[in-house]
Amino acid sequence: MASPTSTNPAHAHFESFLQAQLCQDVLSSFQELCGALGLEPGGGLPQYHKIKDQLNYWSAKSLWTKLDKRASQPVYQQGRACTNTKCLVVGAGPCGLRAAVELALLGARVVLVEKRTKFSRHNVLHLWPFTIHDLRALGAKKFYGRFCTGTLDHISIRQLQLLLLKVALLLGVEIHWGVTFTGLQPPPRKGSGWRAQLQPNPPAQLANYEFDVLISAAGGKFVPEGFKVREMRGKLAIGITANFVNGRTVEETQVPEISGVARIYNQSFFQSLLKATGIDLENIVYYKDDTHYFVMTAKKQCLLRLGVLRQDWPDTDRLLGNANIVPEALQRFARAAADFATHGKLGKLEFAQDAHGQPDVSAFDFTSMMRAESSARVQEKHGARLLLGLVGDCLVEPFWPLGTGVARGFLAAFDAAWMVKRWAEGAECLEVLAERESLYQLLSQTSPENMHRNVAQYGLDPATRYPNLNLRAVTPNQVRDLYDVLAKEPVQRNGDKTDAGMPTTGSAGTQEELLRWCQEQTAGYPGVHVTDLSSSWADGLALCALVHRLQPALLEPSELQGLEALEATAWAIKMAEHELGITPVVSAQAVVAGSDPLGLIAYLSHFHSAFKSTPHRPSPVSQASPGTSSAILFLGKLQRTLQRSRAKENAEDVGGKKLRLEMEAETPSTEAPPDSEPGVPLTPPSQHHEGSMQAGAEDLCALCGEHLYVLERVYVDGHFFHRSCFRCHTCEATLWPGGYGQHPGDGHFFYCLQHLPQPDHEEEGSDGGPESPELPTPSENSMPPGLSTPTASQEGASPVPGLSQPSRRRIRLSSLERQRLSSLNIAPDSEMEPPPKPPRSCSALARQALESSFVGWGVPVQSPQVLVAMEEEEEECPSSSEEEVEEEDVSLDSDVEALLTLAKTSGNMNNYPTWRRTLLRRMKEEQMKRFRKAQAIQRRLHEIEAALRELEAEGVKLELALRRQSSSPEEQKVLWVGQLLQLVEKKNSLVAEEAELMITVQDLNLEEKQWQLDQELRSYMNREETLKTAADRQAEDQVLRKLVDVINQRDALIRLQEDRRLSELALGTGAQG
Repeated sequence: MASPTSTNPAHAHFESFLQAQLCQDVLSSFQELCGALGLEPGGGLPQYHKIKDQLNYWSAKSLWTKLDKRASQPVYQQGRACTNTKCLVVGAGPCGLRAAVELALLGARVVLVEKRTKFSRHNVLHLWPFTIHDLRALGAKKFYGRFCTGTLDHISIRQLQLLLLKVALLLGVEIHWGVTFTGLQPPPRKGSGWRAQLQPNPPAQLANYEFDVLISAAGGKFVPEGFKVREMRGKLAIGITANFVNGRTVEETQVPEISGVARIYNQSFFQSLLKATGIDLENIVYYKDDTHYFVMTAKKQCLLRLGVLRQDWPDTDRLLGNANIVPEALQRFARAAADFATHGKLGKLEFAQDAHGQPDVSAFDFTSMMRAESSARVQEKHGARLLLGLVGDCLVEPFWPLGTGVARGFLAAFDAAWMVKRWAEGAECLEVLAERESLYQLLSQTSPENMHRNVAQYGLDPATRYPNLNLRAVTPNQVRDLYDVLAKEPVQRNGDKTDAGMPTTGSAGTQEELLRWCQEQTAGYPGVHVTDLSSSWADGLALCALVHRLQPALLEPSELQGLEALEATAWAIKMAEHELGITPVVSAQAVVAGSDPLGLIAYLSHFHSAFKSTPHRPSPVSQASPGTSSAILFLGKLQRTLQRSRAKENAEDVGGKKLRLEMEAETPSTEAPPDSEPGVPLTPPSQHHEGSMQAGAEDLCALCGEHLYVLERVYVDGHFFHRSCFRCHTCEATLWPGGYGQHPGDGHFFYCLQHLPQPDHEEEGSDGGPESPELPTPSENSMPPGLSTPTASQEGASPVPGLSQPSRRRIRLSSLERQRLSSLNIAPDSEMEPPPKPPRSCSALARQALESSFVGWGVPVQSPQVLVAMEEEEEECPSSSEEEVEEEDVSLDSDVEALLTLAKTSGNMNNYPTWRRTLLRRMKEEQMKRFRKAQAIQRRLHEIEAALRELEAEGVKLELALRRQSSSPEEQKVLWVGQLLQLVEKKNSLVAEEAELMITVQDLNLEEKQWQLDQELRSYMNREETLKTAADRQAEDQVLRKLVDVINQRDALIRLQEDRRLSELALGTGAQG
């Protein structure tokens, strides 16, 4: 409020300007302020200095201090870095306004055009630490007092636009509303400049404005002509946003926000939601700002079942068109989901109004996201050059669950402004473009974790933001096609042509190369003579020899003598799957009969791509060789362990007793051969082949009965399926490795873990969801064989002389590696210790789990006295005036652990309110990181699924051509087979990546479950022992045992990663030798 004794009308106008919450009110109050001071708006940076000099008002001094501090940075050169540069910014979104502010600070003349006349987007944006610091430095708390005061750091788009608009106006940006940019108007003659084509009726001054820089921030649907855009498509994803009125009552303020819940790692929540409301979601987020903002991803079948969508259409635009959405049903859907997620504590939910006065709820499609291939271009005509840059959604459309939109948008705005500065300095055009493209390559990789930690040093210079910056990653010669001289024909970009049909580096190449590799691997084995890729494999000996070469511990060559061809082939296929991670694409019967030569070639190419980099030597290869996915191997063991566990539970009631994961610290004895996985014999029995693998079984889908082509085959439990058929029987979701199960009595039906029917006698977990699958113990046979001591029987039995092998030894992991590999920090105070062996007592395990409850939020433990001293020091520090009371970020590298220690010992943080807020904020940030990671994985899984569909379609065409065109020239057939091999290798690579992602999903799932159990156990332990009932003690013991299981399972993942690291080290040492 203005001072009561103030009679200066400019002071009242300034207060109105600060408090204005509507776009038109901001513009009118600023116009009145400038009129009272005798100034004309839009005068550039000199206007700011005039306002500051004339408005000698106490309420404005803190704002002038902040803006002066920003403008005094050396990079701006006191506002003279771009004094002769004229810029046009298209779009008044957050990124466009942020770019305009930077250009104004550089001293450029900036004109901004926006087609809208008001800000009405209530949707809430997640903020990274640097964006919070950046906005505070621009006076965000002065314009919006509630900025970042909750447990989550976010702001509504409308409020962000308002505060950036006010800063831009103060810095002299000229803004025109209700004006649409439709294109560029090239110079008609020499001596003239570039202009904009604007509608409907721009002022003459704006229509004649000539500029030499265009920054487009008009959104993803408008990209200036000349820029090429690439589509990144995933599986159908339907997002729903809803904004409810925030009455700011006491009850509403006490409802906790939801940083993000994803079904991929917290299935119990969504299973409960489905049972209670019939709503089936993938994820949900709740932020509390000007409105109660909810955003969620819904499944199409659920929307159809609940009447939100009238009809199912293959075309997404038609599916989510206004004519196909029932507004009332959509509102009921959003209200029910929001009410369930907040346990009904928000009371009666009323929708906020959108720009058209309608309830602010909408459904949108984010199946595909657009990304510009380049971030900048230069156009020249009649000697007039124009620099064009992209920022915001028209540069990269963000994936909303990751919360990266505004952060990366601001980074792109800074990079674009730096490009303009370099342009104004007179740098060569190609140099400017090359630097900008080098920065653009970094944009999609940025995260709060891999940028400079000190956000206070961030500025316009990219070196202040990006560590390990290389501005010459792209050379000027590579960006020549981004410089267009309109009088000439534009140069076609090299990247415009697809590389389909061209051999990829390191691919299987030709049949001759594959045959030569197979001959090298099977050389020296008695009775094995590989001369082709068909009949030479019919007796099974060649395949057994190949498996033995890669894993000698499985079988001695002498034991193969006398085996029937079908038995030997079936054994080799099963061993390759269980011990090498090579998934079958052909049956043993087809190999013996020679009825599927293309399937056999595809199968052998998987061996080649997995082990082609392995040196040709008699010693066994590492399972972590390039191309081999130990994740596939691990997930296969996980799936079989889960099946055996469930089969045992269904066979006999053991009171919910589960198989425990045993952890061995000592090196296994080398006097006996290593134990193989249960159910996988080391020696082939007389009839060791599955009845389901019948001749021709790979040609028909086990579910739909339709024909299966080679690239379409998905092998599960002895059956082949279409990938499109291998879905959950309940929700029809695609099933991923390690994320499905079967229920006895349901035939061949498969279920995702969320919908897997539970046995009647099985007791549900405390979270109401299905039990986590037991993780298989890393047995000696799953360890890299190259690191284990061979048995005496193995020496001399091989037809090729063996090499001495080093004894198995433990290599300690660094703390960084352990954090990256598993996020499990049972002993965070030691940087070089491997995961410790857990204590034998349950109470010790529980205490150990509680000690790691807040791992990642702090480091060395300090005494509680340190915390008390810090709290007292904070209380003694006098608070500054009004908006300057800002909660500064507490560094994760100091002092937080003291708080955590006190929290665990006392269980009461009420005596330390500031630290309590910090603790809650850190907890929410950790949840947010887990959610973003899960959503990135889920998005990538969907992209992999879409890519596999495209590969399958191409493979079907090639296979049809090979099978039908018997009269085609031999050269054409060879070419087709080579292309088929390339597709097979691409598929194998995608499947391996899919398995790696699912390993991370398992870890996220266990991490989330451990966090929940920690909270539940702490609630029991904080109670007085005398007040606990027998039921409470029993429940506490049950939670404790579950926590032990989760810790053991996470440790199994640690061991998997450690084994992989050992194998990679051994492989690297062998290669150097």
